Amino acid sequence: MKSIVQLLHFGYHQAMSCIFPVAIFGTLAITSVIEIPFLYRYDAILLILLAVQYFMYRSGLETMDEIKVICVFHVIGLVLELYKVWMGSWSYPEPGYTKIFGVPLYSGFMYASVASFMCQIWRRLRMDMTGWPGTMSSMLLGGAIYLNFFTHHFIPDFRWWLTLLVFIVFWKTWIIYRVRAKTYRMPLTLAFIIVGFFIWTAENIATFFNGWKYPDQHDAWQLVSFSKISSWFLLVIISVIIVAQLKYVKANRNLNKS
Repeated sequence: MKSIVQLLHFGYHQAMSCIFPVAIFGTLAITSVIEIPFLYRYDAILLILLAVQYFMYRSGLETMDEIKVICVFHVIGLVLELYKVWMGSWSYPEPGYTKIFGVPLYSGFMYASVASFMCQIWRRLRMDMTGWPGTMSSMLLGGAIYLNFFTHHFIPDFRWWLTLLVFIVFWKTWIIYRVRAKTYRMPLTLAFIIVGFFIWTAENIATFFNGWKYPDQHDAWQLVSFSKISSWFLLVIISVIIVAQLKYVKANRNLNKS
């Protein structure tokens, strides 16, 4: 019985941490079948998601620090989207006033939703890490991963070498999380894989509702390539590195003040 109670509490916190991602997919689904008068779909999605973010902040579901992290990820994601669309990796075929070089501004929220989940689950499960490799090695690795998303169009793709490097750098790192009074832990790399898989699943939902289209989906929807799981795996690593570093910086700042 205790195990069931623990599982229910864990599931509750996971669900609450997914409010913003669920809002995104719900918005994509609703706007794919219901037209909002006088608004292009992409513009409507942006306004709805801005309203959701405002509601989450005003209701206390997200803190100002978490909003700042989400904004950082929105910019990081938007820059990547601009480049990938320019390179023809995917496209946003529908019209919209809030499109820049073919990329709707709402697209940055897809990346920001990952940050929202990370921040929420970190706070709700009182997460911590052991065996963190340090600022220099983790930030250099995160920078190399992000850079590879751009450079693999011109030079060889180093994602598999970077993946191997991830396992080497983080092989001693464990996530510590708490459900009620009990403490659990898991290898950080396993968490990367699990979250990457679920983001890939969410990407299939988003493309099904025409959030964006890959070149092979223009005639008819089909499953997103399994190779994209590795891309999301690496993107999750960037998310965790930035969130973890910001959490540690804030913790040290608060410690110094006390």
